[in-house]
Amino acid sequence: MNYHAEKKISSSKKEIFIIILMVCTAVLITVAGIYFKQNFLRFLPLYISLVIALLQSRVNRYSNILGSINSLLYGAVYIYFNLYGAAFSAFLFSFPIQLLTFIRWNKNKWEHSTVLHKMSWKQRILLTAGFIVALAVMWFVLPLIGSQYVFLDSVTTLLGIVIYFLTMFAYVEYTFLMIINGILGIILYITMLKDTPEITTHLIFSVYSFICIVFAFFEANKLYKGQQEK
Repeated sequence: MNYHAEKKISSSKKEIFIIILMVCTAVLITVAGIYFKQNFLRFLPLYISLVIALLQSRVNRYSNILGSINSLLYGAVYIYFNLYGAAFSAFLFSFPIQLLTFIRWNKNKWEHSTVLHKMSWKQRILLTAGFIVALAVMWFVLPLIGSQYVFLDSVTTLLGIVIYFLTMFAYVEYTFLMIINGILGIILYITMLKDTPEITTHLIFSVYSFICIVFAFFEANKLYKGQQEK
């Protein structure tokens, strides 16, 4: 069996695994939603996100247009859970930026994805400095508007914004930051369980999403390497 045949079989096994995982996650979300008597509209975005995460694991450009639309639903859910930083990010950043990302990725097509780039060390240093300053501002503002989870809400919100911009400009580093944000998101939802048990549906999804993110990290780096070779 040649290299390309082995690669195709390996890719098929990965996709079958993610699809099975997606179906199992959908069932768990439904059971948890019914058990906690949660309004269907509050976990509707999660069903759409199951498909988005699947597309993200393939670094597929169509995940961006679907994510853009879904972010409006998420914004409404975040307001219900008093996650005002996340709601602000969903409405004013996630929606328009993911839409622009799809447009940019579509103009620079590469198979099902786009042409990827890597950041310079200067860009990474400037990005880190800007993140620290913005984080300090968030820690001051969020308590004033009643956010109950200031640290995790602010860090995950800002990381999400950074990820949106890096994704829009197709910097491969976005997948690494998604892994960090995925871990923090799981911690945030676990922290919220005691006061808001119905957040279980989002916790279940975040575990599935994290697995897809890990696949995306390896897929993006493999794609970038292949593009450099060509």
